[in-house]
Formats: sequence, structure tokens, C-alpha cells
Amino acid sequence: MSSSVDEFLTIDTPENVMFGYEVAGIGSRFLAALIDTLLIGALQIVVYMIVLVFIGATLEEGGLSSLSAWVVGGLVLISFFLLWGYYIFFELLWNGQTPGKRVVGLRVIKTDGRPITAVESLVRNLVRLVDFMPTSYGVGIVTMFITEQSQRLGDMAAGTLVIFDRGEVTLDSLKPRKATTAPAAERAGEVGAMILPDVPVQRLTDQDVRLVEEFLRRRLQLFNADQMGAQITRRIQDRLGLPSQPMTASVAAAWLSQVRDAYHQRVR
Repeated sequence: MSSSVDEFLTIDTPENVMFGYEVAGIGSRFLAALIDTLLIGALQIVVYMIVLVFIGATLEEGGLSSLSAWVVGGLVLISFFLLWGYYIFFELLWNGQTPGKRVVGLRVIKTDGRPITAVESLVRNLVRLVDFMPTSYGVGIVTMFITEQSQRLGDMAAGTLVIFDRGEVTLDSLKPRKATTAPAAERAGEVGAMILPDVPVQRLTDQDVRLVEEFLRRRLQLFNADQMGAQITRRIQDRLGLPSQPMTASVAAAWLSQVRDAYHQRVR
């Protein structure tokens, strides 16, 4: 079934930088949902056991009749908050991931590639009730089959999609730890050596500089900032006629900052 196969989505950012995301299909999302459902079930069992202990203590005191309605109402509220609050809590805490998604390697993002906010998380999870109908995500599965980006109704309403998160597997993460613990002076020298006085920054266009400035302004808000920084760095190096040099994320940001400053000093 082609709809269950993970697809590749390309997003064109306002800065004209293309990013590819592997969209998660039904199989991977089902596995993540199964893990989350088991965790929610375990939490509910713990809560119910606590309530049963409370009811047992109340029975001994002969006061169950006056508290039975409150107990039932409390269980309903607890079930609701565990079922929907679980997803919202973790998606906001872990930037679009729940424990199940983290295990499988998935993440929720906006359709424009940016991280989700509280609004998107609330909408997509409140609509989960409709996706679950009539049972076992019946409506959600059908919707994921017929949409190009495997979106359920909650994703469509919130403007989100689920992708494979490859952010943790990078070349930087495979490098020895000692490389990231170099003295500050040594790191400063590494950055300074990468931009020479005769670098032809006049080859850059205003669009190139705006791209660099926009990235530097927004990079702390982007979960894929390392990937974006590497791509922009390669673009600027090509524009300047420099050989492509691999850089760590922090060095790339510092180098781009120096290029921007040099452009403003020499060209403007």
C-alpha cells in the first residue's frame, strides 16, 4: 500500500533554502502511538490503584455514598487529562516529541518546517477524539491513507505533519568529545583562520547577506539549525570561491557572522 510508505517532503523556506524531510507513514506512527498508549495505560492503572486505596479507606469509615459521585467524576477528569494532556505536555517539553515518537525517531513540525507551538499541539490533540472514531484511530488511519503527507484530521486542522527526526545523527555528533571541549582561544583561532582579509565578500549579493542575517537571527528557534547552517555555509563558500570546509555548528555560525560583518565593512 503506497500510502503506508514513508514519503520525502521538500520545504522551500522564505530564504529560498530547500530542506528535505522524510514524512512518517502509518506504520512508524502506529508504533509510536502504541508505545504512548501503553505508557498512558500504565499511568491510568497507577492512578486507579491510588483511587481504589482511597475508596477502601473510605468504605471503612462508611462515607462512600457521599463521595461516590466525586470519585467517578474525578476518574473521568483524570482519564481525560492523561489521554490528552500527556501528548500536549511532552510535545511542548520535547519540541514535538512524545516518549513513543522519541523511541521511534519521529517529530511533529509545522508544514513550513518550523517547530510547533502550544496552539498547534492543543489543536492537533483535541481533534484526536475525532480521529479515534469509531475506534482505534479509524478516521485518522483513513485520513492518513488519502492525504499526501500522511496527515490525520488533527494534523490538517493544526497545520502540522510528522517526520523522521534525523537531527540526533549528525557528523558533529560522531566526532570525539574532546573536539567540543577545546579552549575558547583555540576555537576563536579556528574561526578567525577561516576568513582572510582578501576574501572577496563583494561577490555576495544582498540576498546572500539577508539569508545569512535571517539565519543568524532565527537559528536558536530552529530544531534543524545545524542542517540549515551547513547548507548556507556551503552556499556562501561557493559564492566566494572558497573550498568547502566542514565546520561544527558553532564554528559555522561564527564564520557566517564574520562574513556578514566583513561585507558590511567593505561593501557598504
